[in-house]
Amino acid sequence: MADHHPRTARPAGPVRLRHELTREPGRLAAALLLALAATAATIALPLLLREVVIDFSDHLPLAADVALMCAAAAGSALAQAGCGFLLARIGERMAYRLRIRLMEHALRLPLAVVRTQGTGELAARITSDALLLRQVVDVATQLPIAALTVVATLAVMVWIDWVLTLVTVVSLSALTLVIALVLRRMRANVTGQQDAVGRIAQRFTANLEALTTIKAYRAEPVVTRVLAADAERLRVVSLEGARLGALIPAVLTLGNQFAMIAVILTGGVRLASGELAAATFAAFLLYLLQTIPSVNTLATGLGRLQSGLAARDRCNDLLRLVPESDPQDGDRTAPVPLPGAPSVTFDAVSYTHSGADDPALRGVSFTTARTGLTALVGPSGAGKSTTLSLIDRFVRPSSGAITVLGHDTRHWPLDALRARIAYVDQAFTLLEATARENLQLGRAGGASDAELAGALAAVGLTEDIARLPQGLDTVLGRESDLSGGQRQRMALARALLSDADIVLLDEPTSQLDGLNEQRFRAVVDRLAATRAVIVVAHRLSTVQHAHHVIMMSDGNVVDAGEHPALLARCVPYRQLVASQKLPAA
Repeated sequence: MADHHPRTARPAGPVRLRHELTREPGRLAAALLLALAATAATIALPLLLREVVIDFSDHLPLAADVALMCAAAAGSALAQAGCGFLLARIGERMAYRLRIRLMEHALRLPLAVVRTQGTGELAARITSDALLLRQVVDVATQLPIAALTVVATLAVMVWIDWVLTLVTVVSLSALTLVIALVLRRMRANVTGQQDAVGRIAQRFTANLEALTTIKAYRAEPVVTRVLAADAERLRVVSLEGARLGALIPAVLTLGNQFAMIAVILTGGVRLASGELAAATFAAFLLYLLQTIPSVNTLATGLGRLQSGLAARDRCNDLLRLVPESDPQDGDRTAPVPLPGAPSVTFDAVSYTHSGADDPALRGVSFTTARTGLTALVGPSGAGKSTTLSLIDRFVRPSSGAITVLGHDTRHWPLDALRARIAYVDQAFTLLEATARENLQLGRAGGASDAELAGALAAVGLTEDIARLPQGLDTVLGRESDLSGGQRQRMALARALLSDADIVLLDEPTSQLDGLNEQRFRAVVDRLAATRAVIVVAHRLSTVQHAHHVIMMSDGNVVDAGEHPALLARCVPYRQLVASQKLPAA
């Protein structure tokens, strides 16, 4: 079912290699000049060698010619080193910009799109694909310089002896067609390899996240077999790439050897007939030896270019995904909440999950007060969590309208809307950041130590945080992680510290014991005194004191009211209460 609210957001612009390469024109120009200087010095060496041979034959002094040869060789090496450093700097900065751009874009994608793509696949775009694109900087300079070196060397070779040059070109041209066919297949193969890397990364990441369940059910062999199948697919496509990669040096070596044999045989005949001088033949052979590495650079560089182009295409596939925010958000002013307006209003809202046949919500309508506690209750699958996702615009309704603080959510810039809402998800997610940073997520300004201490005390976390290695400045996650209950209370403390007008709590009591459940109730009462708190709860003991209870079932609102009133008139609610053995009033 199509969204009722049109998605007018546009994807990010594609990666344009020419634009990226010219972002630092000064360094790129310097690298090209150094490369040209190295090439000129390299081309000059055989001519200097010919002069040495001639002077040696004529018994003339060699010191000047030898000094020039040494200077040319040293200059070429220094110029190549400088060029390589500049290109590495340009390449790393390009990869840095690309990674930042890809990560920022991925973080702004709709949740459903991220789940569809897979976290491992997205990580592969930012790591291995960006690394392959990094190589394009080197290739982009090496290819034209190598081509220029080959053309210039051939021009000098024609000037020295056009017959031997013709023999060289004919011998080398035979391998051009073979290499072109190999390069054509290499690009498709690199794309296949990167896709396979993304699949295995996604599968392995998902299994690591489910490692507790895997260990509990002794599922390591089953999971290993599935991962092995992914690894086998990667091995097969990588082996094909290795075969293609091995063909290029083999063909080049064969072509070079044929060219050398043909030139030596032809040159020998011309030497014997007196048509060619020994010094000239020596210079030609040296030029031929210099041409061979440049030809090799052209062939291997084109192969690396295919890998970079395949990586660019995969990065552009990611950038073409439409972000969740609308493009006009940056130009729109956030609306001012209307005084006295309800915090949230649903008007005949329906929603169907992507790929599902039955709607998760069916014409849902309700209103929540500007302050106070509203509880969404009902059996699993009733649509409670989906309702919260729609309020925070993680998803958009298929039909109907949602109003937040008096304004339709379509009129809120996404960032401004979420600044008004604090959200605690079912997993009580914390970032891999310090405890201090986690507590202050979403705040317009930093919280004082006194405010942080008050929030921690309210949820009973003061001693737990104090025991961390660096206290509030301890990075949470990995070796300094919190337990499930501690993470839950940390998320509640974050909501307590937020500036939001509306607080959404999705199953916030699932891991709280009796004492902490009492603390939770006190925190919620504190929040509800000045804000709208909307709680999805299965444990009704924590919300039976709510000012407003919405009973949901099968994507519909069955009834709404206070706890005693619903007990008296709503049979499904009465049955839900009875199943948890709560007091009747």
